[in-house]
Amino acid sequence: MKAVVQDAYGSPEVLELREIDKPVVKEDEVLVRVRAASVHPDVWHVVSGRPYVLRLMGAGLLRPRNRVPGTDMAGSVESVGKNVTRFQPGDEVFGETIHGNQWRNGGAFAEYVSVSQDALASKPGNVTFEQAAAVPTSGLIALQNLPEGRLRPGQSVLINGAGGGVGSFAVQLAKAYGATVTGVDDKAKLDMVRSLGADRVIDHTREDFTRSGERYDLIFDIPGNHSFSDCRHALMPEGTYLLIGHDRFGDVGGRWLGSLPHFFKLMALSVFRRQLPKPNSSMPSRKDSMAVLAGLLETGQLTPVIDRTYPLGEVPEAIRRLTGGRAQGKIVITV
Repeated sequence: MKAVVQDAYGSPEVLELREIDKPVVKEDEVLVRVRAASVHPDVWHVVSGRPYVLRLMGAGLLRPRNRVPGTDMAGSVESVGKNVTRFQPGDEVFGETIHGNQWRNGGAFAEYVSVSQDALASKPGNVTFEQAAAVPTSGLIALQNLPEGRLRPGQSVLINGAGGGVGSFAVQLAKAYGATVTGVDDKAKLDMVRSLGADRVIDHTREDFTRSGERYDLIFDIPGNHSFSDCRHALMPEGTYLLIGHDRFGDVGGRWLGSLPHFFKLMALSVFRRQLPKPNSSMPSRKDSMAVLAGLLETGQLTPVIDRTYPLGEVPEAIRRLTGGRAQGKIVITV
């Protein structure tokens, strides 16, 4: 099969399209013929090998342990292991290709990938393979941080970074829960954010939401480009601050630990600041969360926004577009 292969850490140029052997399914796995995959920031982390701590968290110390990157995909079931009960050949599915942390390659940038049955959901018939492939990681991040019940109808939510992959799903989830949504992003993305249902949009280059005097019941902060102390000025006394945050492709955070020290600091502060959520180890299973996302897609409450599609051989160009910060919604790879 054709696959994108990574033999070393570095820039997207380390990726090459090659012929390799098909994966062999284990007893509880499904072999999926990939029709589409998507790119998200964790893919950049593993391709670059930064921060270095990720190499100790499953990626591989000196070179990638798994040579084929990509974790989000949609396709059709080719074959199943003998213990698989949820799917059969011909079923259309979507999901993540790995369990646990995303800081390792998952094999999705290939014509075939072997996936645990519990990491998959049936693809609704009203969405394309490209749309379904755009959902898993970004949709799960949005859903796990905005589960049903976290927001009440009429509450006010600010989503910082509303025009990206996670942000576009967060806007739609908040609206589905009946919240009043303000979306913050670049001017070029604001029309798209409005089209997703945002009641108000803010161009972050012209207005600092932490200094506007407006207060919100919840701030959903994806880029993490404001400190928590600044964001507190824009929160209701009983409001909640949720940091999604990433290293902005190496622009912030250290080479060794990235932004992890900042997250640890917020976790420690949560003992004293009621506006920070307490660490919670109890989350729904990946299987159940994927089923929720499939249901939201089927009912039209969630519509993936695709910025641009690239063929399998142009994965390096897709990653460069992602790191450039211009993407509106998700970048998808067609296979």
